[in-house]
Amino acid sequence: MYAADTQGRFVPDRTSGNGHADLTAVSDADEVTVLLRDAQRSLSRVLADRIADHGVSIGQWYFLRALWEEDGLTQRELSHRVGMMEPTTVTALNGMERNGLVNRVRNPRDRRKMNVYLTDRGRDLKDVLMPVEAQVSRSALDGLGEAEAQRLVSALRQVAANLTGLRAAPLSDH
Repeated sequence: MYAADTQGRFVPDRTSGNGHADLTAVSDADEVTVLLRDAQRSLSRVLADRIADHGVSIGQWYFLRALWEEDGLTQRELSHRVGMMEPTTVTALNGMERNGLVNRVRNPRDRRKMNVYLTDRGRDLKDVLMPVEAQVSRSALDGLGEAEAQRLVSALRQVAANLTGLRAAPLSDH
């Protein structure tokens, strides 16, 4: 059985009779990839819309999150934490510095390195933006029961753990 998706494409109907997704029907690895990508893009779009009101782009959001966890990271450490290429990080930090969110300070032990520190404004945004992220996350989980939401979080953590370090390793057939 097929149903039209949100863009009018016909795709296999993955619902059981009760309208809930039939997870046993998700057997194609390519479909998991597409579903995860679509969910991530949707979450990012909604979050980007909500945080834009506070002068923060979605790209800057990820750097702020990393710095809220550990202020004073080097630009390279920040790139790795966020999963961005270093030139992209430099561009984002330039904008964040212009907007008064961060300051870059030459590392006193290694003059080649720049450490990134939150300004008071950048630090204060945590109390404003983290509740926005929490609300978006709650909206994403709307319609799931507590146990389903916990299973989803657990499953996503497992997926991330499975993929950690896999980029350098050859894929095996499962």
